Amino acid sequence: PSLFYQIEELQQALTVKQNEEHDRQRRISNTRKMIEDLQNELKTAENCENLQPQIDAITNDLRRVQDEKALCEGEVIDKRGEKESLEKERKSVGDNIVRFDNLMNQKEDKLRQRYRDTYDAVLWLRNNRDKFKQRVCEPIMLTINMKDNKNAKYIENHISSNDLRAFVFESQEDMEVFLKEIRDNKKLRVNAVIAPKSSYADKAPSRSLNELKQYGFFSYLRELFDAPDPVMSFLCCHYHIHEVPVGTERTRERIERVIQETRLKQMYTAEEKYVVKTSFYSNKVISSNTSLKVAQFLTVTVDLEQRRHLEEQLKEINRKLQAVEAGLIALCERNKHLEHKDNELRQKKKELLERKTKKRQLEQKISSKLGSLKLMEQDICNLEEEERKASTKIREINVQKAKLVTELTNFVKICTSLHIQKVDLILQNTTVISEKNKLESDYMAASSQLRLTEQHFIELDESRQRLLQKCKELMKRARQVCNLGAEQTVPQEYQTQVPTIPNGHNSSPPMAFQDLPNTLDEIDALLTEERSRASCFTGLNPTVVEEYTKREEEIEQLTEELKIKRVELEKYRESISQVKERWLNPLKELVEKINEKFSNFFSSMQCAGEVDLHTENEEDYDKYGIRIRVKFRSSTQLHELTPHHQSGGERSVSTMLYLMALQELNRCPFRVVDEINQGMDPINERRVFEMVVNTACKENTSQYFFITPKLLQNLPYSDKMTVLFVYNGPHMLEPNRWNLKAFQRRRRRITFTQPAQ
Repeated sequence: PSLFYQIEELQQALTVKQNEEHDRQRRISNTRKMIEDLQNELKTAENCENLQPQIDAITNDLRRVQDEKALCEGEVIDKRGEKESLEKERKSVGDNIVRFDNLMNQKEDKLRQRYRDTYDAVLWLRNNRDKFKQRVCEPIMLTINMKDNKNAKYIENHISSNDLRAFVFESQEDMEVFLKEIRDNKKLRVNAVIAPKSSYADKAPSRSLNELKQYGFFSYLRELFDAPDPVMSFLCCHYHIHEVPVGTERTRERIERVIQETRLKQMYTAEEKYVVKTSFYSNKVISSNTSLKVAQFLTVTVDLEQRRHLEEQLKEINRKLQAVEAGLIALCERNKHLEHKDNELRQKKKELLERKTKKRQLEQKISSKLGSLKLMEQDICNLEEEERKASTKIREINVQKAKLVTELTNFVKICTSLHIQKVDLILQNTTVISEKNKLESDYMAASSQLRLTEQHFIELDESRQRLLQKCKELMKRARQVCNLGAEQTVPQEYQTQVPTIPNGHNSSPPMAFQDLPNTLDEIDALLTEERSRASCFTGLNPTVVEEYTKREEEIEQLTEELKIKRVELEKYRESISQVKERWLNPLKELVEKINEKFSNFFSSMQCAGEVDLHTENEEDYDKYGIRIRVKFRSSTQLHELTPHHQSGGERSVSTMLYLMALQELNRCPFRVVDEINQGMDPINERRVFEMVVNTACKENTSQYFFITPKLLQNLPYSDKMTVLFVYNGPHMLEPNRWNLKAFQRRRRRITFTQPAQ
């Protein structure tokens, strides 16, 4: 075969030289035409006018534009710094507002834990405030804000728990609407009160606090907290918080004097509440005191005024940010305009410089083309000589081929003769092997028959020995019973009557002689009858009865063992069933989850697919397997995924979607997908790529390595993806010489400075 390749190589080399000569002639023709065009262009070119003033003017304009651009970029940097400062300030203010909201959430959590119905009603109110005509306040415990949380115990001991969790309304109509919805429809147990029509919130106390300071009082209850006007008005009207003073330990020490001189009806000391009443019948003053309970709801303090101040501050920061962003946009537009103007001036300067150097460039091009033409004309190839050399070599190779064909013919004849001899030997060998196998088979059959015969004779001899031994034992026992010696015969009386044993009692059962006939003829007839009966059992072996008894015992033993084995089998089956449920049910649930995700992926591609647990017999656990069935066309049915029914691209799509369905169920550090898009049509390749991107870029998912030699255009890419290009080939630079930035700079310089051909 190497001779054929040599001829082919010679023909190819000749063709290459012919093509090279034709290409040389074509290039010579093109070069001559190009030189002629350049010479015509040089003749018709205008005299080089004085373009330097225009170039200087454009250079000055370009310098001025660059100065303005630098100034604009400086202002942009300042604006961005101001924007970052405002954003940091906005974040700080927002964090403070969130901190206040978290304090308010603590109060709401306490309400939810203690009064769940009231908390649900608060949520409903916040979503339905448009149903009310006038102001509706949330429960009093949420709207009260203590100025000092140490004083919360006075308020919680003064106001009942029912009113602390009550909603405050300004309108009777609004309260009825609220209660109808909450109590009647939602079946929630809540309290509601109405604030007085005329406000009591700012009502002055009956006596000045300065008069009471001598007794240790430092404030009225109203001044200890802030609350909305309707809530404060309700508490002043019904709980008289503007009339109830709060004292200290000093007040408790002189409490009797305080009661007599101040005539206060209610008052608080550091740890006690005092209530003073006058008897209707005797006009005597009666006082009672109770210890204060620990505060539970009002201990969280939220400075609403400061929160409102923070909200106003946040609005002001947002307004400043909008102004800064507007200024930044204007500066960016101005910078963009200057950039555009800079590019225009550079282009004009480039055109003027090209016009200035055009004649010199034309002369250089003509000189270069003339040199190239001279080299091409000198590089002459004699095609006739090359064709003659190739023909000579081909003739020599053909002679060698003829000699080789002759030798091949002789070898074929020799090989044919040897092959015929080989076939004859194979046939003889087959006949000998057949005879050998027949002899071995006959030998094995005869050996088996011999072993069976020997075993049969051994069994007959053992049976005869056992029967002889038994007869001897019975004869010995009979002589002992009859008190006979070894040489004596059986007396006549023992043949016709029952023998008597020494103690005078008859033996039981009687001897067998009594059952026999009394005359010789009858005995002969009975013997003849028994012989006839025995003749019916042809070939009866003496060991048959013993074997029968043994078999009966074995059958009984095996029957008992069978019952035990059946019980054990039922236990094993029950145990297997329990283990199977613990194993099979979670497996089916897992496969169902995989099937759900797999089907969703296929549905998004307007196709159908499913995954199930498949086995032909539920008891063959080693035959269990995952079966994938898919349908890529609406006119077909679901078919199992096999190498024969689906195309390579369809199998790749199905495999990729199955892997993505497994992703959230089978966690692993990373996944490698190698050339999964090979063989796919563009539509499926695009869909699968989008699914891989969406799946791989989710939170808390495995890392994907997607290896491919090619990709479609305009595919979607995520910011979380990293694209790596592998450059390879015989003309690549060494890694230490590769500089991407230098390559980009050279490319831009060539693009902007290279004159048009």
